[in-house]
Amino acid sequence: MPGLAVTKAAALCAAMAFVAAMGPASASPAAAPSSAAAQAVAQPVKDTVLVDCSSKPQVRPADFILACGDGNSRLASLRWTHWDAGSAKARGVNWVNDCDPYCAAGTFHSYRVVVRLDQPQDWNKDPQQQRYGRMTLTFPGDRPERLARTVTYSLWN
Repeated sequence: MPGLAVTKAAALCAAMAFVAAMGPASASPAAAPSSAAAQAVAQPVKDTVLVDCSSKPQVRPADFILACGDGNSRLASLRWTHWDAGSAKARGVNWVNDCDPYCAAGTFHSYRVVVRLDQPQDWNKDPQQQRYGRMTLTFPGDRPERLARTVTYSLWN
């Protein structure tokens, strides 16, 4: 019987040590992170994006196709001087097919262009992501015959 008493005493000591180590639930609550810190961890800040023809988000793209159906107008050599949540601005080249006598036999011509993006809005594919909703092209020099000096496009979602 003495062995049983020792075993019970050892088990009782182990249980008491465990309870003492755990302590009561209200003894010292863990510090809660500030709500600002919790939000910063939960939702990292994302750049506003430009959505391309393949529905891929782009940030400061070097090239961008404007005519998704046939590729007869595209932006190239884009150098972004500004990009934030509300707007973006770049300089580059607009390559435009003159479609003369028809698009498949036409010739591409290059025109210097200033690109401005604005009107950020939720992106349907990812509502947590903002995307630019409008693009304005300004041709400081020569421009395609069929285009005004400044043209504005609504961008696809």
